[in-house]
Amino acid sequence: MKVENLRELFIDELRDLYSAENQLTKALPKVAKAASDGELKKAIEHHLKETEGHVQRLEQIFERLKQSPKGKTCTGMEGLIAETDERISEGGDPDAIDAGLIADAQRVEHYEISAYGSARTFANLLGEKQMVQLLEATLKEEKAADAKLNSIAEEINVEAKAA
Repeated sequence: MKVENLRELFIDELRDLYSAENQLTKALPKVAKAASDGELKKAIEHHLKETEGHVQRLEQIFERLKQSPKGKTCTGMEGLIAETDERISEGGDPDAIDAGLIADAQRVEHYEISAYGSARTFANLLGEKQMVQLLEATLKEEKAADAKLNSIAEEINVEAKAA
């Protein structure tokens, strides 16, 4: 899509996020199943529910924009998910796999934090206050998920080192 102005860029970014979040709703159950640590598994399952809410928020934004959310594939998220799938299929020590899953999940969170931060900035510049609020709510959840993963990693990384 040729982008001519900030509004078009905003819509393009939102479509990318919509694709990314939908890909995650399909990928996270497999990641949760692969996790051996109970706290990690619970955190991934919790984030799946949040991700479903992120999709709904994006759909609300597209309704307000009178635009379709479809038409773009987030290749960045495809790559991140493919790396996680590879890690899962290769197998290994459960603690080391969990540490790797956390690293993979944090890459996803950082990707989303960046994308939602940009989209929120665009919405703000475009004067879309309600959209700013919706994007900010998701951004806060993504940052909280990243912090939770950091907390879980403190223990799991030590266990993986001992393996």
